[in-house]
Amino acid sequence: QVLLRESGGRLAQPGESLVLSCEASGRTDLTYAAAWFRQAPGKNREFVATISRSGASFDYADSVRGRFIISRDNRKNIVSLQLNNLKTEDTAVYYCAARPTQSSTFIYTAASNYGFWGGGTQVTVSI
Repeated sequence: QVLLRESGGRLAQPGESLVLSCEASGRTDLTYAAAWFRQAPGKNREFVATISRSGASFDYADSVRGRFIISRDNRKNIVSLQLNNLKTEDTAVYYCAARPTQSSTFIYTAASNYGFWGGGTQVTVSI
């Protein structure tokens, strides 16, 4: 069992930056790939970014590529998402997800690949 807890969500203005953190606890001896998803009101949950177990591989949704940066610190069991140049359409609840894996480089973009999820953190971008 891996427990995930997100933090860092807040009200921000367009153009601002903020950093979301996802702290893992429990079976942190499991090595896992991680990802961020988001769900806006009235919309389906969508993929945002993913990072491999080692951190060497990563990918982004087209809507955030070039603005968001995913990273991880395996010593601290933290996966972070830096959100730059925020837009109103980035408003959503952001969820962290983890998937145990033997591969150090595989990345997974589908929500169905992930068995562990956090409770989410709200990001609101508004003038």
